Amino acid sequence: MIVENGEWFMQGASRSDPDLIHSFDELLPFVEKVGFVPLFAGDIQGFSVEEHAEAKYWWSGDPEHDPWEWRVLAARSGKAAYGKFFSGKAGFISLEWLPVFANARRDGYDFDSLYEEGLAKGRAKRIMELFDKGGQLYSYEIKNTAGFGKGGLKNFSGIMTELQQKLYLVTTDFRCRRNKRGEEYGMPVARFSRPEDIWGYDLVTSCYSEDPALSADKIQKHIKELYPAED
Repeated sequence: MIVENGEWFMQGASRSDPDLIHSFDELLPFVEKVGFVPLFAGDIQGFSVEEHAEAKYWWSGDPEHDPWEWRVLAARSGKAAYGKFFSGKAGFISLEWLPVFANARRDGYDFDSLYEEGLAKGRAKRIMELFDKGGQLYSYEIKNTAGFGKGGLKNFSGIMTELQQKLYLVTTDFRCRRNKRGEEYGMPVARFSRPEDIWGYDLVTSCYSEDPALSADKIQKHIKELYPAED
């Protein structure tokens, strides 16, 4: 996104661009090809879904062409990981690269080990305990049950972002809440799960045998291969 005269504008590719992503059906092959990619444009030119989609379709509500709707379909599909993985911003990681990110970001620790070593906050522990038996929870369920509701613990959003950044949680769906009459209302709410409960412990932790620094180096080298002109 760029700002001109106080207004936000989406960046995008032209219809003649050979790398244009036309629809959701082309998004997942793109993610698999590049390995991992933010949803919105950032410091690396071209390294985002935003810059490979047509700007005019954003927030149109058309699930076939709207990249904002693609994130919902991708999260539900289970064919790629979706969450706030890139400096607290949303994006996608292919299942091939998911174990590499998990090892690098977790520094080789499962969450329980991280907490036992004093490297995780008690508030994060309260959230992760809700997933001890697996399952998936919406953000408002997590917030209320873990004690972050009105007058409760603070910084729920920040801790949830940190848990996604470290690949302890991923987004699996978005749904609107329903009133007593069964009618949807409000903005869609994210649903979360541990990646191990979606793709299996063996896959997610398959890079634990290597030094986390090596996994981080693989990520950096891959970006350099994709965008050699960047520093």
